[in-house]
Amino acid sequence: MTYDLLKPYKSDHLDLPNRIVMAPMTRGRADDATAVPNPLTRDYYAQRAGAGLIVSEGIFPTPLGKGGPGIPGLIDEDQVAGWRPITEAVHAAGGRIFAQLWHVGRMTHPVTLDGASPVAPSPVRITGEQIFTREGLLDHVTPRALTTAEAEETIAAFAAAARNAIRAGFDGVELHGANGYLIQQFLSDNTNRRTDRFGELPRFATEVVEAVTAAVGAGRVGLRISPGNPENEIAESDPATTYRTLVRTLAPLGLAYLHVIERGAYEALADLRPLWPGTLVANFNGPEPTTREAGEQVLNAGLADLFSFGRLFIANPDLPARFAAGAPLAPYAGHLVYGGGAEGYTDYPALQPVR
Repeated sequence: MTYDLLKPYKSDHLDLPNRIVMAPMTRGRADDATAVPNPLTRDYYAQRAGAGLIVSEGIFPTPLGKGGPGIPGLIDEDQVAGWRPITEAVHAAGGRIFAQLWHVGRMTHPVTLDGASPVAPSPVRITGEQIFTREGLLDHVTPRALTTAEAEETIAAFAAAARNAIRAGFDGVELHGANGYLIQQFLSDNTNRRTDRFGELPRFATEVVEAVTAAVGAGRVGLRISPGNPENEIAESDPATTYRTLVRTLAPLGLAYLHVIERGAYEALADLRPLWPGTLVANFNGPEPTTREAGEQVLNAGLADLFSFGRLFIANPDLPARFAAGAPLAPYAGHLVYGGGAEGYTDYPALQPVR
């Protein structure tokens, strides 16, 4: 059997016109003081509503989860109200959109947190790179280890933010458990050196998913993981064991999907696909944007049901239509990806029909 990214997809929880997912991408255009999304964000996502499913940029579920300037939140009523016209515009354009809940853990700085210390499973500092802040690139600081009670409060914050997402009109939420951020910091033995129950892998990730599922329903919850991904100085010594345990534990919950980034030596898709009975979204996080052909090869091999594209959606708001037409893909302006206004955000034109 062969699959086409342009064919519809239907599961117990998803009814999509195609198998193309818009991957979550940080754009850094929210008001930095209020974390309310920019009004331009309504147009940005509505322009891309042709995706089978949009996963929003990362949204912080607790103030300590904010990773840098211009990152939006889903904590207070102003933020919830700011997201409503965005979800309404996507729905009016025929689209579906999940909110990605993103706690960065140690991947932030006191400048971003108004003087507060970053938190993490354990006080392990990133030493080989710097962090972007409103004051420019700065050295990382040693994060403060969350107490057991604070870890429990963080789990509750994820659930509360998920409820806010549904009130804001999102169709569901994706929990960001990848790319070296807080949930993956709890999954990795080089960043999780705890002796309480959260030192057991993959306990924290499991409890976050269970709490969010209890809050909004399993059919509205996805989880993104990147097993074996060395990004942001993560070093998982045995990703196969950790992620097999995680997937086996979560499979009975009936989540909307599992979103797997394959990056690194561990062949996560081939290893985990047989353990996951529900919808699986695949993603390649490489130095170059993934091609349509690469995505379809993954589907044809039976390794995933959907495929997510990130950078291609920046300059190609009508990416599915371009795939359908076999049209050229526009390049994006890298220096305009983060922050700023409409330029490099909502001003990329849609494909013009040939006359």
